[in-house]
Amino acid sequence: MGEKRKGAARACERVTLPAPRTLDLNFGRGIRLSSMQTDTAQTDTAQTDTARTGIAHPDTAPLRVVLVIGSNRHGRFGPVVADWLLDRLRDRDDLVAEVVDVAEADLPMSFASPPAPSAVTPKLASADAFVVLTPEYNHSFPAGLKNLVDWHFTEWQAKPVALVSYGGVSGGLRAVEHLRQVFAELHAVTVRDTVSFHNAGSSFEDGRPKDPSGPDAAAKTMLDQLVWWGRVLRQGRTAMPYTR
Repeated sequence: MGEKRKGAARACERVTLPAPRTLDLNFGRGIRLSSMQTDTAQTDTAQTDTARTGIAHPDTAPLRVVLVIGSNRHGRFGPVVADWLLDRLRDRDDLVAEVVDVAEADLPMSFASPPAPSAVTPKLASADAFVVLTPEYNHSFPAGLKNLVDWHFTEWQAKPVALVSYGGVSGGLRAVEHLRQVFAELHAVTVRDTVSFHNAGSSFEDGRPKDPSGPDAAAKTMLDQLVWWGRVLRQGRTAMPYTR
């Protein structure tokens, strides 16, 4: 009788042994499956967003960039720098350049409404980004450039602005810092890096910088930043119209 009880006890022990550890492996597979399902859901969401907004990811279409020549003085040096800068813009496949020259902008210098819409307004409105070229007059930028900026508002909103300057010892950098404040008020984004020409008159020869290595490298860095901001903000404006 005692032997039968011992046999029954051993049988119970066999029944109550811990479950095989293979269950842990199945649990691991469950985690991986969950991760794969999450990844699939995120992909489906991105595809849904693309279908809803009509935007391809990433947005690689060329940006429409307007180069603003900011001086209208007689004998100005701006067109020399502008020609060099246009070459840098046109060398790139990710930018399509157009020019707005303050000297040719038919905008009143008073609050009187112009007799007809200015020809520059549609160019600014259709732009994805801007490059503003400014000299420095008395530690700031010219009145003609300020007038062009002030006659427009929504045209600048939620768009990036690159700043290029020229001048004497300061290279126009004080004008650049003033422009940053103005464009911030207009809800535009100025890119961090700039191109500046110190003692600009003696830095060029036959319409080109005497030593192009520094300006060319600075222009590439600045324009790379402009393209990044331009694409991101263009996608943002398309997905959700900007309201201030």
